[in-house]
Amino acid sequence: MKTFCFTIKMVVLLLLSTSGTQAQTTQTNLNQVELMKQFTGSWKSNEVKDTTVYFDQKLYGTGQDIYFKYVSKAKTVMEGKQLWGYVKEIDKYILAVTTEGHDIGIFVFWFTANNKWIWLPYSSMSNPERASIKYEGEFKSPDTFAETTIINNKPVITYTYSRIKQ
Repeated sequence: MKTFCFTIKMVVLLLLSTSGTQAQTTQTNLNQVELMKQFTGSWKSNEVKDTTVYFDQKLYGTGQDIYFKYVSKAKTVMEGKQLWGYVKEIDKYILAVTTEGHDIGIFVFWFTANNKWIWLPYSSMSNPERASIKYEGEFKSPDTFAETTIINNKPVITYTYSRIKQ
Protein backbone atom coordinates (compact mmCIF):
# COMPACT_ATOMS: atom_id res chain seq x y z
CA MET A 1 0.00 0.00 0.00
CA LYS A 2 2.86 2.40 0.80
CA THR A 3 4.32 1.84 -2.67
CA PHE A 4 0.96 2.58 -4.29
CA CYS A 5 0.53 5.85 -2.30
CA PHE A 6 4.09 6.88 -3.08
CA THR A 7 3.51 6.22 -6.80
CA ILE A 8 0.30 8.28 -6.78
CA LYS A 9 2.09 11.15 -5.01
CA MET A 10 4.90 11.09 -7.56
CA VAL A 11 2.45 11.12 -10.50
CA VAL A 12 0.56 14.07 -9.00
CA LEU A 13 3.83 15.90 -8.32
CA LEU A 14 5.01 15.33 -11.90
CA LEU A 15 1.69 16.53 -13.30
CA LEU A 16 1.80 19.67 -11.19
CA SER A 17 5.41 20.46 -12.10
CA THR A 18 4.71 19.86 -15.80
CA SER A 19 1.74 22.23 -15.71
CA GLY A 20 3.86 24.86 -13.99
CA THR A 21 6.63 24.52 -16.53
CA GLN A 22 4.23 24.87 -19.43
CA ALA A 23 2.65 27.95 -17.89
CA GLN A 24 6.05 29.59 -17.59
CA THR A 25 6.95 29.05 -21.26
CA THR A 26 3.62 30.20 -22.67
CA GLN A 27 4.04 33.53 -24.43
CA THR A 28 1.59 36.36 -24.12
CA ASN A 29 -0.51 36.84 -27.22
CA LEU A 30 1.10 39.52 -29.33
CA ASN A 31 -0.60 40.80 -32.47
CA GLN A 32 2.23 40.10 -34.90
CA VAL A 33 0.49 41.80 -37.85
CA GLU A 34 -0.15 45.05 -35.95
CA LEU A 35 3.33 45.10 -34.45
CA MET A 36 4.89 44.62 -37.88
CA LYS A 37 3.29 47.87 -39.05
CA GLN A 38 5.88 49.72 -36.93
CA PHE A 39 8.39 49.01 -39.72
CA THR A 40 6.34 50.64 -42.47
CA GLY A 41 8.30 53.44 -44.09
CA SER A 42 11.85 54.28 -45.12
CA TRP A 43 14.87 53.68 -42.89
CA LYS A 44 18.64 54.17 -42.94
CA SER A 45 21.70 53.16 -40.96
CA ASN A 46 25.28 54.46 -41.08
CA GLU A 47 26.94 51.79 -38.94
CA VAL A 48 29.49 50.58 -41.49
CA LYS A 49 32.32 52.97 -42.41
CA ASP A 50 31.59 54.80 -45.68
CA THR A 51 28.42 52.75 -46.20
CA THR A 52 24.78 53.59 -45.62
CA VAL A 53 22.06 50.95 -45.51
CA TYR A 54 18.65 52.01 -46.80
CA PHE A 55 15.41 50.12 -46.86
CA ASP A 56 11.85 50.93 -47.75
CA GLN A 57 9.15 48.77 -46.22
CA LYS A 58 5.55 48.78 -47.49
CA LEU A 59 2.44 46.96 -46.39
CA TYR A 60 1.33 44.14 -48.67
CA GLY A 61 -1.78 42.43 -47.30
CA THR A 62 -0.84 41.02 -43.89
CA GLY A 63 2.77 41.03 -45.02
CA GLN A 64 5.42 43.46 -46.10
CA ASP A 65 7.34 44.19 -49.29
CA ILE A 66 10.85 45.55 -48.78
CA TYR A 67 13.54 46.97 -51.05
CA PHE A 68 17.00 47.47 -49.56
CA LYS A 69 20.38 48.72 -50.71
CA TYR A 70 23.85 49.39 -49.38
CA VAL A 71 25.48 52.55 -50.73
CA SER A 72 29.20 53.26 -50.43
CA LYS A 73 30.83 56.40 -51.81
CA ALA A 74 27.69 57.25 -53.81
CA LYS A 75 27.61 53.81 -55.45
CA THR A 76 25.14 50.98 -54.77
CA VAL A 77 27.25 47.98 -53.71
CA MET A 78 24.42 45.59 -52.80
CA GLU A 79 20.66 45.58 -53.19
CA GLY A 80 17.79 43.20 -52.91
CA LYS A 81 14.17 42.53 -52.06
CA GLN A 82 12.33 40.86 -49.26
CA LEU A 83 8.79 39.54 -49.16
CA TRP A 84 7.35 38.91 -45.71
CA GLY A 85 4.14 36.94 -45.22
CA TYR A 86 2.26 36.28 -41.99
CA VAL A 87 1.41 32.63 -41.30
CA LYS A 88 -1.49 32.43 -38.85
CA GLU A 89 -0.95 28.75 -37.94
CA ILE A 90 2.49 29.45 -36.48
CA ASP A 91 1.82 33.12 -35.58
CA LYS A 92 5.05 34.18 -37.26
CA TYR A 93 6.27 35.78 -40.46
CA ILE A 94 8.05 33.81 -43.15
CA LEU A 95 10.30 35.92 -45.32
CA ALA A 96 12.19 35.38 -48.53
CA VAL A 97 15.30 37.49 -49.09
CA THR A 98 16.78 37.87 -52.56
CA THR A 99 20.03 39.73 -53.00
CA GLU A 100 21.53 40.29 -56.41
CA GLY A 101 24.24 37.68 -56.99
CA HIS A 102 23.24 35.45 -54.04
CA ASP A 103 20.90 32.52 -53.42
CA ILE A 104 17.52 33.14 -51.84
CA GLY A 105 17.32 33.03 -48.06
CA ILE A 106 14.22 31.87 -46.19
CA PHE A 107 13.76 33.16 -42.64
CA VAL A 108 11.19 33.25 -39.85
CA PHE A 109 10.44 36.41 -37.83
CA TRP A 110 8.33 37.11 -34.76
CA PHE A 111 7.91 39.69 -32.03
CA THR A 112 8.79 38.47 -28.53
CA ALA A 113 7.48 41.68 -26.91
CA ASN A 114 5.74 44.81 -28.19
CA ASN A 115 9.10 46.34 -29.11
CA LYS A 116 11.43 43.30 -29.47
CA TRP A 117 11.83 40.64 -32.13
CA ILE A 118 13.95 37.82 -33.41
CA TRP A 119 14.52 36.42 -36.88
CA LEU A 120 16.56 33.49 -38.00
CA PRO A 121 16.84 30.92 -40.79
CA TYR A 122 13.62 28.97 -41.30
CA SER A 123 15.56 25.74 -40.77
CA SER A 124 16.33 26.86 -37.18
CA MET A 125 12.74 27.73 -36.24
CA SER A 126 12.21 24.67 -34.05
CA ASN A 127 15.41 25.31 -32.09
CA PRO A 128 16.25 29.04 -32.09
CA GLU A 129 18.91 28.65 -29.39
CA ARG A 130 21.01 26.56 -31.77
CA ALA A 131 20.72 28.84 -34.82
CA SER A 132 24.16 29.55 -36.29
CA ILE A 133 22.94 33.03 -37.24
CA LYS A 134 20.08 35.12 -35.93
CA TYR A 135 19.05 38.71 -35.58
CA GLU A 136 17.57 40.31 -32.48
CA GLY A 137 16.08 43.77 -32.53
CA GLU A 138 14.34 46.37 -30.44
CA PHE A 139 12.46 49.57 -31.15
CA LYS A 140 14.03 52.32 -29.05
CA SER A 141 11.34 54.80 -30.20
CA PRO A 142 8.80 54.92 -33.05
CA ASP A 143 11.56 56.36 -35.28
CA THR A 144 14.60 54.36 -34.12
CA PHE A 145 15.43 50.69 -33.73
CA ALA A 146 18.57 48.62 -33.21
CA GLU A 147 19.19 45.16 -34.63
CA THR A 148 22.07 42.89 -33.65
CA THR A 149 23.52 40.15 -35.82
CA ILE A 150 24.42 37.12 -33.71
CA ILE A 151 26.67 34.37 -35.10
CA ASN A 152 27.25 31.21 -33.06
CA ASN A 153 25.60 32.92 -30.07
CA LYS A 154 28.04 35.86 -30.18
CA PRO A 155 26.93 39.40 -31.11
CA VAL A 156 28.87 40.54 -34.17
CA ILE A 157 27.45 43.93 -35.15
CA THR A 158 24.55 46.14 -34.16
CA TYR A 159 22.91 48.41 -36.69
CA THR A 160 20.86 51.38 -35.49
CA TYR A 161 18.20 52.49 -37.97
CA SER A 162 16.47 55.85 -38.11
CA ARG A 163 13.23 56.57 -39.90
CA ILE A 164 13.64 58.81 -42.94
CA LYS A 165 11.04 61.56 -42.70
CA GLN A 166 9.28 62.09 -46.02
